[in-house]
This record gives sequence, C-alpha cells and structure tokens, in this order.
Amino acid sequence: MSSTEIAPSLVQRSRWSQYYVLTKPRVVQLIVFCALIGMLLAQPTWPDWSLAVAATVGIWLVAGAAAAFNCLIEQHIDARMARTAWRPTAKGELTRTQTLWFSAALGALGSVVLWVWVNPLTMWLTFATFVGYAVIYTVILKPLTPQNIVIGGASGAMPPVLGWAAMRNEVGPEALILCLIIFLWTPPHFWALALYRTEDYRKSGLPMLPVTHGSEFTRLQVLLYTLVLFASTLLPFVQGMSGWVYLISAVVLGARFIELAFKLWRQYSDALARQTFKFSIWHLSLLFAALLVDHYTLPWQPTL
Repeated sequence: MSSTEIAPSLVQRSRWSQYYVLTKPRVVQLIVFCALIGMLLAQPTWPDWSLAVAATVGIWLVAGAAAAFNCLIEQHIDARMARTAWRPTAKGELTRTQTLWFSAALGALGSVVLWVWVNPLTMWLTFATFVGYAVIYTVILKPLTPQNIVIGGASGAMPPVLGWAAMRNEVGPEALILCLIIFLWTPPHFWALALYRTEDYRKSGLPMLPVTHGSEFTRLQVLLYTLVLFASTLLPFVQGMSGWVYLISAVVLGARFIELAFKLWRQYSDALARQTFKFSIWHLSLLFAALLVDHYTLPWQPTL
C-alpha cells in the first residue's frame, strides 16, 4: 500500500477526538489554571480538595461548552482561516446539530456539578461567563467591533473570580484584582497574535484591530496596554496579597513584556509578534505561580 493510500487513515480522527477538539483544550487548560489559582488564594491553607475538584470539573465542563458553541457560531469563519480550518466544525466532520447538543450537554452537566457540589453563586457566575463569551462576545461583539477583545475580555478574565467564589461563596477584592490583571493582559496577548495572522483575519471578515486600523496603530495599543498591565500587576503587593517574590517576578516579567512590545512598536516582524504572543502566555502563568509561592510562604491571611 502506498503512502498516499494510508495518509487519510492516519489523519482521520475518532468521533471522541473530534468532540474533544471542540472544547479547545489548550484554552480551557489556561481557564482552569486561572480558576485554580483563585481557589488556592481564597484559603489561607490548602483548600478542601473535594470541593476544589468539583469546582474544577464544573468550570472545565462549562468552559468546554462555551468553546464548542464558539466553534458552532464561527464554523464558516474558521473554514476560511488557516489557524482554525482544521477544527471538526470547519471541516464538516461534525454537524451543527451534533455540536449544539454537545455544547448543551457539557454546559448542563457542568452547571449541575457546580450547583450541587459547589454552590449556586459559582454556578451563576460561571453561567454568566458562558453567556459573556459564547453569546455577547462571539455572536455580537466579535463580528461588529475591533474592540471585541477589550470588551469581551471581561468574560475571559472571570476564572479567578469563579475559583474564589467556589471556595468562599463570595467575591472578594483580591479576586477582582486577579480579574483586572487578566482583563488588561488579554488585548496585548490577542493583538500580538492578530498582527502575524492579519491576512487570516482579513479573509475571515472579522474586524480585528490590525485589519481595521492597521499594524502601526495596533502595535501602539499593545505597548500602551502592557504599560497599564504592568501597573495592575503591582496591585497584589499593594493589597497585601503577596510579598517580595511576587513583586520581583512581576517587575521582571512586566519589564520583559514591555521590552517586547516596545520593539514590536518600533520595528515590526512576524517573528517578533509571534515571540510576544508566546511570551504573554508565560508572563501570566509565571506571574500567578509567583503569587502562589508567596501565598504559601508568607503569613498572608485573606479577610474571613
């Protein structure tokens, strides 16, 4: 049998694999990670692990439902973009009905888990996040305004609040600070991606900032947002949530992010935009990791 004959079987995905891809695993992993940070910071010691596991499962299921719904709504857009053309909905491997039922099942199951084994507040906040991302951002904002990432970023910034609410059954100022950091991190993160994927977005018809306002304006916005983001990352230290480990980490990581954004603004290249995008992921992950180190090594106590 020739290689051309066996190639289709090698790339053919199982039905379960197709459904799994719909949940956007890498995106959901970051969402769950940020929610877990909120859970851990909400308690002065280790959390109730049974509660944490239930919250993690519930949030993962609802986040996966939102991702699947996003794939459903953007099926034809994804098919026109090289970055997303491989998704099962874009390739026609799953029908719209199958995708809708899958999304509904995940969302319903996740909501039940959160309501029964966590608390109603977390369930309602997670449901509101689902509506914010799947409906307000995907259906309304994304195809209408180049500020879609800024406005829609509010729902993407919610995971630490969900984690905090799961442990404390309330939303404290510490959780809102974490939410603010992610909210301000989102635009430079996604605009760096959009810069080296501009032609993809142009073909899709989506009004992303590099398409509507050009590369230079977008690069300036990336730089300005990294400066504001840097200021926001100092708030946990000011609030008393962290110590010197986090502060030093925030300064070093923030300085590097600003350096990349400044270089990107002065002289653009796809390679630099890609580097900035990849570093932004490390920036957020290491920032929260440093926050955890301080949390478990310093006598910080949240207001009970």
